[in-house]
Amino acid sequence: MARRPDEEYDYLFKVVLIGDSGVGKSNLLSRFTRNEFCLESKSTIGVEFATRTLQVEGRTIKAQIWDTAGQERYRAITSAYYRGALGALLVYDVTKPTTFENVSRWLKELRDHADSNIVIMLIGNKTDLKHLRAVATEDAQSYAEREGLSFIETSALEAVNVEKAFQMILSEIYRKISKKSLSSEEPAAASIKEGKTINVGAASEANAKKPCCSSA
Repeated sequence: MARRPDEEYDYLFKVVLIGDSGVGKSNLLSRFTRNEFCLESKSTIGVEFATRTLQVEGRTIKAQIWDTAGQERYRAITSAYYRGALGALLVYDVTKPTTFENVSRWLKELRDHADSNIVIMLIGNKTDLKHLRAVATEDAQSYAEREGLSFIETSALEAVNVEKAFQMILSEIYRKISKKSLSSEEPAAASIKEGKTINVGAASEANAKKPCCSSA
């Protein structure tokens, strides 16, 4: 079955959102993919995802962003969804120090389950709550540098740096893929056409598997 013109893309990149419950992962997802923000958003149950197609360095990239539940009881389910992810946005709430302290635990889980070449970005969300800030930008910046992560602060509510954060991580993934294709025999675009997710760490490809997803 032929794709409609609006479904044409050169690459499909799977990116996961991780971090404690309540840090604003779902609102970052909805702000980026639908330009929406919901103050009454409820906790994500299990996993859900949304897509958006955009241009990155002259290529059409379809970003498939997966939102994993932060609650402990869903951890076993969500770990399976790291498979095939090329990027991860590790989110904490700048007003809640505990969510920043838990970043190291999420990072360990990510490194245990995800591809070793995954691109990771640390995001401090809710910068609009200036009077409640409890995590200094400098602390997060130095942590990111120590761990080799890129870092940005965002406000899903005010739509500050959300677009920039996703553009940055998608560009970084694209650069990794491009470098990899230079050292392999097949061109990068051909290797990821027809909606396949490429595994950065190996030459193999895996079809992106759509989950059953629901939201409460």
